[in-house]
Amino acid sequence: MLKRPYISEKSMILVKSNFYTFEVAKTLTKLQIAKLVKDKFKVDVVDVRVINIHGKFKNQRTKKGQFKTKGIKKALVKIKKGQKIALFEAAPEEKEVKVTTGEGEQVTSIKEKKSLLKGTKVKIEKETKKKAEK
Repeated sequence: MLKRPYISEKSMILVKSNFYTFEVAKTLTKLQIAKLVKDKFKVDVVDVRVINIHGKFKNQRTKKGQFKTKGIKKALVKIKKGQKIALFEAAPEEKEVKVTTGEGEQVTSIKEKKSLLKGTKVKIEKETKKKAEK
């Protein structure tokens, strides 16, 4: 069974070359994965590559000892050229937005200053009448 789409920076780059990444059950074979993807998303599967990622040993902070995280199985599924899976489509880029103050004046510039201890401080400068007349 397909557990979930595996979305990361690398998997989104692979989408451009028609490779889609899924986390799958450990018992599935390549043929079963291909059939599941074909049935669920109505696409033609060309190739399936499988990666087994082993769990890691981690130390507990409160008590002495270790525990092991679960491993996963990833499947890289290549589909026919020209077909797409909608789950992996990136959101369209946003258009430029005009920022106005409460009084309706348009903001000309926004400056960000990062503080070491706190979050980002934002300073907004309004367009003054003197600047507008020049």
